[in-house]
Amino acid sequence: MSIQVNHITKLYGTQKALNDVSFDVNEGEITGFLGPNGAGKSTMMKIITCYIPPTEGSVNVCGYDINENSLEVRQNVGYLPEHNPLYLDMFVKEYLEFIGRLHQLKNIKERVKEMIELTGLQIEQNKKIGALSKGYRQRVGIAQALIHDPKVLILDEPTTGLDPNQLAEIRNLIKKIGKQKTVMLSTHIMQEVEAICDKVIIINKGKIVANAPASQINNLTGNRVQLIVEFDKTVNKSQLMKINGIAHAENTHANTWIIECVAGKDIRNDVFKFAVDNQLSVLTLQKNEQKLEDVFKELTKKPI
Repeated sequence: MSIQVNHITKLYGTQKALNDVSFDVNEGEITGFLGPNGAGKSTMMKIITCYIPPTEGSVNVCGYDINENSLEVRQNVGYLPEHNPLYLDMFVKEYLEFIGRLHQLKNIKERVKEMIELTGLQIEQNKKIGALSKGYRQRVGIAQALIHDPKVLILDEPTTGLDPNQLAEIRNLIKKIGKQKTVMLSTHIMQEVEAICDKVIIINKGKIVANAPASQINNLTGNRVQLIVEFDKTVNKSQLMKINGIAHAENTHANTWIIECVAGKDIRNDVFKFAVDNQLSVLTLQKNEQKLEDVFKELTKKPI
């Protein structure tokens, strides 16, 4: 395991930011760490990276304990905080060389060149950081997190505030990095998680409410299927509910219905048969499978 979190609790005064949190992140995995604002994501990341200590529990990163071997943990971790703390008056290349010296790298010039190429900063390397767009500042932040060649990369909302083009570029960069390193990232963009993450962990009010491979996360709430059906005539709800496999039906407007199916049940053929038996025509039928966003909303709205 690259990261092992064991029964972590964090108190700020009487407020419990994290409550007995445990999870693992495997080597070579891109893990999405999700949760509403204030759920404890940033606190957990700061504990993993040795920025703040836990109140209770332990964390091991690449075999090193954060309390007993914090220096070794920092040597193996690259960290991009939510608020990217850059020196805006420094030039890109100058800043990366400065970070390289802090890490006491021997091949600083060569390593800076590699990071500039990896993060696509070639045309911006001689600019002041303060003159860069948000997207390029994020690239600089990722470059500084990677310059000492850590085994684990922690990214706290790396795509916040980016335009769609910048978002796609940073997403592709993270996927590229994830082929060689363990990556843990927090984000509010569900499509991003669906596109690049191998595993999803959801935290709510300081507790883990989901921990599963990305391919299985939809099953946590029953993997329900929703149909949007438009008939050519008015349909009575009691009539419609006689179709076997309908959990819920709602008439949204005119003759259009949103039908929620029982988990694992495909009732599209039954809907067409119902229409024929009742001399109706199906004008449109759209199948909407449950997405990560739906799972997230359901799990983070439940009382803990």
